[in-house]
Amino acid sequence: MSDNKLITVTSPLLPKLDEFHEMLKQIWESKWITNNGSFHKQLEKELAAYLKVPYVSLFTNGTLPLITVLQALHITGEVITTPYSFVATTHALWWNGIKPVFVDIDLSTGNIDPDKIESAITPRTTAIMPVHVYGKPCNTKRIKEIADKYGLKVIYDAAHAFGVEVNGESVLNAGDMSTLSFHATKVYNTIEGGAMVMHDEETKRRIDYLKNFGFHGETEVIAPGINSKMDEMRSAYGILNLRQVDAAIEARHQVAIKYRENLRNVKGITFFDDMPGVKHNYSYFPIFVDAEEYGMTRDELYEKMKAANVYGRRYFYPLISEFSTYRGLESARPENLPNARKMANSVICLPMHHELSDEDINRILKLVLR
Repeated sequence: MSDNKLITVTSPLLPKLDEFHEMLKQIWESKWITNNGSFHKQLEKELAAYLKVPYVSLFTNGTLPLITVLQALHITGEVITTPYSFVATTHALWWNGIKPVFVDIDLSTGNIDPDKIESAITPRTTAIMPVHVYGKPCNTKRIKEIADKYGLKVIYDAAHAFGVEVNGESVLNAGDMSTLSFHATKVYNTIEGGAMVMHDEETKRRIDYLKNFGFHGETEVIAPGINSKMDEMRSAYGILNLRQVDAAIEARHQVAIKYRENLRNVKGITFFDDMPGVKHNYSYFPIFVDAEEYGMTRDELYEKMKAANVYGRRYFYPLISEFSTYRGLESARPENLPNARKMANSVICLPMHHELSDEDINRILKLVLR
């Protein structure tokens, strides 16, 4: 195999084409291609069972459930969140006219630091929106204690946390609601797609209205909804991918083991280990570069890898708080976010997916080991 073969940071989990074709034939025969069809209903039920959650509502991407949950819970004013995430987290707040308030992160996880939350609460604060970064679960117990003390809602951006469990309990059951992304880059994908997890049937019914323009029945509109329904083609694709996602996660696990074995004692390179009691999904493998100890900056290593046709990604750099829309906020000031800045300026996510061969892994490691 060529030493110059392109190795990307991820590769989509794809269903078998012949099986997908058979399901497409059923869709063509029924001529029901969207609006809560049979595959859509089936996928919601199968996902709820797989994820160990009460109810799932499917969406056409991972950003729309974030936007919709804020509407459903009537969130206004200010929401405390993290600067260390993909921009969709904060964009969802902005689109709802909500002011994001950034607090720093915990370097041991990359997640929002619960000890920094209380000092950011003001009379305008209505919710906390943490992110399970890289699929590593937040300190949900501590966050709940703070939220209960101040009467705040908790919405988890769980885009990275598909299938993640803590002591056998789905992390998606934490908070008032959680949202998921099923984008092609994720462990589990429906090409584009997403979902919201809720605790009761009444809330699911309301969310289902909101994602379909607010329609209740044929002629009644009960709220100003949005159109964010998942179609039958992607629902069928998702049903098939759900049958093979466990094998894909295990393949990722084996990649993580090899990375850790080889990078454990490399001076200037650190990474996360598995958390006790946590069932991980190995969605990412971030390493952190200490330029002084490693003898090369993060960006120099990133460019070296790219020149060798190995594409890592600097997730998440720059910080959300450094983008033009947000950097004028008081909470976005660099001195308020030292840990987030340190992590953003040192991270590279190495290629991580189910199709990486031993040869691929060795080639990646050779670049990092120098």
